[in-house]
Amino acid sequence: MAALITVTFFCEEYGVSRSTAYRLRDRGEVPHVKIGRATRIRREDAERWYQSLVDDAAND
Repeated sequence: MAALITVTFFCEEYGVSRSTAYRLRDRGEVPHVKIGRATRIRREDAERWYQSLVDDAAND
């Protein structure tokens, strides 16, 4: 599995819109790396973000 994923893949995998993905990035909720002009997200950071949503829902 790739260590870095594209924003497009993140959107497809986690069911969020492109604008939401960039909003999460800008808020620092999903850390990212820049490679030239490209934005990439570490898979482990994406999974950690998703798990935080699942954990929050379980606590409600």
